[in-house]
Amino acid sequence: MQIRAILFDIDGTLIDSNDMHVLAWQEAFGTIGAHFDRVTVHDQIGKGADMLLPTLFPNLDEDARDKLADAHGDIFKAKFLDSAKPFAGAHDLLAHAHRLGQQVVLASSASGPELEHYLGLLDARELVSATTSSDDVEQTKPAPDIFATALAKLPGIAASEVLVVGDTPYDIEAAKKCGIAAVALRSGKFTDAVLSEAGAIAIYDDAAALLAGYADSPLGR
Repeated sequence: MQIRAILFDIDGTLIDSNDMHVLAWQEAFGTIGAHFDRVTVHDQIGKGADMLLPTLFPNLDEDARDKLADAHGDIFKAKFLDSAKPFAGAHDLLAHAHRLGQQVVLASSASGPELEHYLGLLDARELVSATTSSDDVEQTKPAPDIFATALAKLPGIAASEVLVVGDTPYDIEAAKKCGIAAVALRSGKFTDAVLSEAGAIAIYDDAAALLAGYADSPLGR
């Protein structure tokens, strides 16, 4: 079946920001005297704060988690957001899908303002049919809300006609819960084993590699 729409994750998929989020979370955790090594934090990247914090801090109350989430957002915006750059080929990948007549959707656990910033960085405002951020849903990935909300913005298009492109197992798990298959990129620094176990139907190095192999990829078949 022809793919009519593609839901792209942003952080780690189109924008090189995962390591920056790790550092921002570590600094936020330091405000309450907590420390997790980089691997532990990285393994949670791809989730929104609503999912990440209960995993690492199961005994913290909701108010404390909200304060940590705000601290992370403030630190990331102040120290890292302006340094985050698109991966090579990211804009061209979106433009190629758009030229083929496929609907391009950005569906991210990032906040609304971050997503808007990235739209500008990617020079993608004329390419994107719809967007979904953490501000639009009750739960972020790996819950299905973000992709389910994005799919609802594509009337007449069935889940079987859509693919997700992401970099974390949480993208793949969220997509699966919506009946959407997912292609994974290694640019988020998750292993092939983790991505395959989550259910990725194909794995590419990064946006540029996916673009180079587009015609033979699940997106172009």
